Amino acid sequence: MAASLRASSSLRSRLLSSSSGYSPWRLLLSSPVHSEAPHQAQTLAFDEIQLSPEKPPTATAFVLHGLLGSGRNWRSFSRTLASELQSRSPSDEWKMVLVDLRNHGRSAGTKGFDPPHNMSTAAKDLADLVKARGWPWPDVVVGHSMGGKVALDFAESCSHGVYGDSAVLPKQLWVLDSVPGQVETDNSDGEVEKVLQTLASLPSSLPSRKWVVDHMLSLGFSKSLSEWIGSNLKKADNDHVTWAFDLQAAIDMFNSYRERSYWALLEHPPKDLEIAIVQAERSDRWDPNDVQRLKALAKRESRPDAGKVSLHVLPNSGHWVHVDNPKGLLEIMAPNFLSAGKN
Repeated sequence: MAASLRASSSLRSRLLSSSSGYSPWRLLLSSPVHSEAPHQAQTLAFDEIQLSPEKPPTATAFVLHGLLGSGRNWRSFSRTLASELQSRSPSDEWKMVLVDLRNHGRSAGTKGFDPPHNMSTAAKDLADLVKARGWPWPDVVVGHSMGGKVALDFAESCSHGVYGDSAVLPKQLWVLDSVPGQVETDNSDGEVEKVLQTLASLPSSLPSRKWVVDHMLSLGFSKSLSEWIGSNLKKADNDHVTWAFDLQAAIDMFNSYRERSYWALLEHPPKDLEIAIVQAERSDRWDPNDVQRLKALAKRESRPDAGKVSLHVLPNSGHWVHVDNPKGLLEIMAPNFLSAGKN
């Protein structure tokens, strides 16, 4: 226990000594749901959701979680989205692939994901997964928070030929409450920074999920956030629990997330790619200048040689869009989601 506390103290020092000028406590989170049908073989772990698995899928969407989350966080919403898409177009058979990004969920226990841990290597992991499984390249990539920037990096790399001649650019990205540029933290209320600081202060082996939730509640965190933190635990060997993510490696990904900018991709989206940005109305992640910049990009006239950007505002929601207002998110995404018939 003492060794774990010393390790977490070292992590706090590493966070505070980040070379970037931004606050190192910035963190984007997702929320809990159940997982099923795991797959793992020296590639990213993933779950698949398909309403009629006996039928061949007509289109594929990758769903990417946020920092410290996992694919299972998006299982409930993804199933609802797939059902709504099928009701709108019965001939469409979507396969939703819920990915555990490197250092997260079941991928945290997989060997082969070596440093550097950043947006580009996380995106390349997706390409490696497609190649290893022999899948068609995804038609749509949905990314929440940090996952949104991984989605942007994936599309950018596809368009630049980074993954080889076989790679196919997605037709649509959904970037959910993820600032496309460098992340400023001056306007944040500090809640997520406090979460990360709290996790870094705890030993790696913890008594139980209930203990973790109660501890977070005692520190003043909300019930929903405390339960989300508790959902990202797994059983340890000693009847205790431990985190289902590699916290130290996730910090590297977080630093990359806040330092990387994808404005160039949004300014010049490749032909046939739509980048749909969803801004949560009550999210504290957004600088007004960034919002105005996105509005201007969304209003540009379409060009036959370029893709397009769209901006949607999700009302009555903070950063955890699929938990705060899943119905509203579905109402934005379903009618604007890529039609499988366009493939």
